[in-house]
Amino acid sequence: MPSFPITDKTKITRLAKRGSYDQDTIYSILDEALVCTVAFIKDNQPFQLPTGFCRIGNKLYIHGSVGSNYMRELQQKRLPVCISTTLIDGLVLARSAFHHSVNYRSVVLFSTAEPVTDKAELYRALEVFTNKMCPGRWDDVRKPTDNEWKATMVLAFEIKEVSAKVRVGPPKDDDEDYALDVWAGVQPLHLQRETLIPDPMLKAGVSIPDYLR
Repeated sequence: MPSFPITDKTKITRLAKRGSYDQDTIYSILDEALVCTVAFIKDNQPFQLPTGFCRIGNKLYIHGSVGSNYMRELQQKRLPVCISTTLIDGLVLARSAFHHSVNYRSVVLFSTAEPVTDKAELYRALEVFTNKMCPGRWDDVRKPTDNEWKATMVLAFEIKEVSAKVRVGPPKDDDEDYALDVWAGVQPLHLQRETLIPDPMLKAGVSIPDYLR
């Protein structure tokens, strides 16, 4: 299966066995995660900002207002960025405090921003982003007007220099601690969609669409 090349920036050195450069592993994490952080340096000051994102092929997309200062900086100055995202799958409860951990899947990506100007690519990126956040939503809502398109900036980042790190399984205790009378195991965690809260201004008679049921 395809893998990304290992570079000085992406090479996993701490617990290297948890590292992965497998394309399918990395893409699956990016496709499941809803939020990433975009880190960069501006005028010797580090910044790290959370944002929603989506992936299409070998590109990661973020969007925001054309008035966004940080997005303009990334576009105009082509600042190098580090983008990361993490999914927490469970709390790993060991017999000793030292060996507590979490089961997780994470991705770290190094890239630079490319402005998206092609109308078809812009449309596709916002469609995929909308349906990622709420599958089926794009076909149900009013599409952006020309003025709304003009007010929206979309940046693409090539997925080329990237790695994943994954932890699974039970706790790893010291041999002598397995005899302790302390419960140990994993408490799974997951993101859950809960009961809908209708907008107070919702028009009477508008039913809940099937994709939200």
